[in-house]
Amino acid sequence: MGEFRMPSLGADMEAGTLVEWLKRPGDPVRRGDIVAVVETQKGAIEIDIFEDGVIERWLVEPGTTVPVGTPLALIAGAQPAVVAKVLEVPATPAPAASPRVEPPAAAGRARASPAARRLASERGIALSGLSGSGPGGAILYADVERAAAGAVSGPALTKRLDLKEMRRAIAAAMARSKREIPHYYLSTTIDLTRALAWLEAANATRSPAQRLLLAALLLKGVARALGEAPEFNGFFTAEGFQPGSGIHIGTAIAIRGGGLVAPAIRDADKLPLDELMARLRDLVTRARRGALRSSELSDPTITVTNLGERGVETVFGVIYPPQVALVGFGMPVERPWVVAGKVAARHVLTTTLAADHRASDGHRGALFLADIDRRLQSPEKL
Repeated sequence: MGEFRMPSLGADMEAGTLVEWLKRPGDPVRRGDIVAVVETQKGAIEIDIFEDGVIERWLVEPGTTVPVGTPLALIAGAQPAVVAKVLEVPATPAPAASPRVEPPAAAGRARASPAARRLASERGIALSGLSGSGPGGAILYADVERAAAGAVSGPALTKRLDLKEMRRAIAAAMARSKREIPHYYLSTTIDLTRALAWLEAANATRSPAQRLLLAALLLKGVARALGEAPEFNGFFTAEGFQPGSGIHIGTAIAIRGGGLVAPAIRDADKLPLDELMARLRDLVTRARRGALRSSELSDPTITVTNLGERGVETVFGVIYPPQVALVGFGMPVERPWVVAGKVAARHVLTTTLAADHRASDGHRGALFLADIDRRLQSPEKL
């Protein structure tokens, strides 16, 4: 018998509110199935399971707020170990079964779980015309199913993501990072002229929807370089450095209004550029409509932030605990550059590394940045 637990979706999460069960007792589940929807400061997150089995019984009812690590359901046939991925449990969790606090409502957006939104989109059903049976009137998957079957429903409550709560959670995680992690910082300037020329040629015959962005090249360069620098890819825990099980790059995505999430692109080093680009587009789209999965938020083994589109030339990031490194990219700019003894105009990019001195040192960090540079000089091999 295994336990499906409230997962940790990052160092800024202490508790979550169970919004909706998508599987019932007696239902079989397989690794990767979406089992529940949980609301955190990052919004409503779909929670996927990491073992095969059958749901024996629920332990927590919708509308209940519980700390990270709390058993939510029993899974028959699963291993006795934790079934939902729990990255870490904070030392001071929130009290169990605390009252649910509703963020302020906002007109124009129906309050619904990601699963309900997806089904409504597939069935062509307007959420604004539905009434929800979930906590606080939230529209659940079952509500959309009933509407699709012809059930009559009335208006629903509306809300939007509570960005103030998200900012508070981010602040707590970053304060912890600066307090506990001995950061060191390095930067290098990369000549992007060859990479940009290759990208232009590769996109020449593609439709706009299929074109590669520079971000895909940068992510792939980091992913490949991490294969030779594993000390930057993992977590620092009470037992010391723990290498990541794969190279799962958390990509910082700004949410309109001021929020920030960094969901993972799993096994980024193994993905062809087109597939990596497709996953990046998908993550950005789902992050901004509040439809991320729990594994995408708990899996990142390193974070990459790219502020080039905001006009920033250099970014020195703060490590997201318990990760041990963050790579930052600025805006490509045209500068005079010496090539083969002659000064020429070249497009260059400032690349930075924030790293945990407990897991690596400046020598290894310099080699890691140099390897990213080297790989970007041969974009056709990425």
